[in-house]
Amino acid sequence: MFDPSGTPRVFALPPGAAFADQLVAGLCARSDDLSTTTVFVNAARMRRQVRAAFDAGPARLLPRVRLVSDLGLEAAIAGLPPPVPPLRRRLELSQAVRKLIESAPGIAPPSALFALSDSLARLMDEMQGEGVSPDVLHDLDVTDQSGHWQTTLSFLRLLTPYFDASADAPDAEARQRQVTERLIAEWSATPPENPVIVAGSTGSRGATALFMEAVARLPQGAVILPGLDPHLTPAALEALADPDAAQDHPQFRLVRFLDRLGLTPAEVPPWQDAAAPDPARNRLISLALRPAPVTSQWRREGPELGDLVPVTTRMTLVEADSPRAEAEVIALRLRSALEDGLTAALITPDRTLTRQVAAALDRWQVRPDDSAGVPLNLSAPGRLLRHVAEALGQQMTAERLLAILKHPLTHAGDGRGEHLLHTRELELHIRRHGPPYPTAETLSKWAAARRPEAANWAAWLGAILRDMTATGAGPLGDHVARHVEITERLSSGPEGTPDDLW
Repeated sequence: MFDPSGTPRVFALPPGAAFADQLVAGLCARSDDLSTTTVFVNAARMRRQVRAAFDAGPARLLPRVRLVSDLGLEAAIAGLPPPVPPLRRRLELSQAVRKLIESAPGIAPPSALFALSDSLARLMDEMQGEGVSPDVLHDLDVTDQSGHWQTTLSFLRLLTPYFDASADAPDAEARQRQVTERLIAEWSATPPENPVIVAGSTGSRGATALFMEAVARLPQGAVILPGLDPHLTPAALEALADPDAAQDHPQFRLVRFLDRLGLTPAEVPPWQDAAAPDPARNRLISLALRPAPVTSQWRREGPELGDLVPVTTRMTLVEADSPRAEAEVIALRLRSALEDGLTAALITPDRTLTRQVAAALDRWQVRPDDSAGVPLNLSAPGRLLRHVAEALGQQMTAERLLAILKHPLTHAGDGRGEHLLHTRELELHIRRHGPPYPTAETLSKWAAARRPEAANWAAWLGAILRDMTATGAGPLGDHVARHVEITERLSSGPEGTPDDLW
């Protein structure tokens, strides 16, 4: 597929290009038989887009399209145990953090236990991916008069055992790096004869960047970078070389990856001859995003852009007073595009904003296709499971009980209307007479003054309340089974089945 090269083989596509379509077009232009080609992409969404581009035809033998992150789950690598489940590691870290807080109460409040555990887990993932040992942090010379660094080190010491035992029970990131290093060692002895391509990744994670470097140096390997800016000047590249000042620049990871290969953006050829959709706008945005301290280049290069009116004709600036107003403006624009028969997309890393926009569109019965999907904890079953989890082992409050009873999946089968009637009557009684903490006994007394049907409903709900508020220690598996069983009983009703929950 590729001609011999004395330098690492790296290609790029310009900002704004349809990456999946251009990737497939370049592959098809280079070979009619792609059955021996392996393409690694950076996300499942990209894999779907690549497959859709191939499905558009014509018929041909297709390559293997894999995810870079799947390397950490590679089972064919001999001698490497499977990765530890993330939940297990989180729970182990939470126990270590709890012991540290108990031994030094002033170090952190007990309520911060799980937040600190999650933060440590994220830090450990990043350190393992970058190949950084905790000893490197312990040896840092930090002048800390207030003692904050020493407090931080006390938490970092909790990670040391997991790095020492990584060979026996590796985390996902640690195993990803181990697999990558093993592949590099094998390829150095016997490089693969078939084409291997990494497409769409920026090398933002250490193990991924290591893998990309190895692929770029293979005889039939290539890396295709997304959105590489060809307008970066030498001064801008010099500014991007400073990681302390340029970490947040969109080109930082790409430039750093090329620098590790001894290349500059000007030396990277295009993957396809197709030009960027709007080169003039790309030049404008490139100049607008110049990193400090070279933002003064506006004065010299700005006039060279020429007339900016045609470049910015299709760009609109909206200054919203609040996040809610921002979401409403975006929703109105999307609705306008829909009414005009146009295709529109919202591109943002802010998941809260996307949910607010989707809620605003729902008022007009517009259901947007969210490519990121709905998080499990925000789905209808996820919300009910969360409500029950928060109530387990706790004294039931009237507010929490009513939230559970009004959930659309509670008593979702036959008799849902009767259930909502009982819920409404119970809510009115609680608001007028209490109690603030309902129990099985208070529910029975309330039902005694109602219709006979209310007694059966109250008995069903009272039995669930007794099991839900029961306390006691036990294995995690038992708690999970109890959690699922109570949720299924709530969803099925007195005589139904839990099918509606799942």
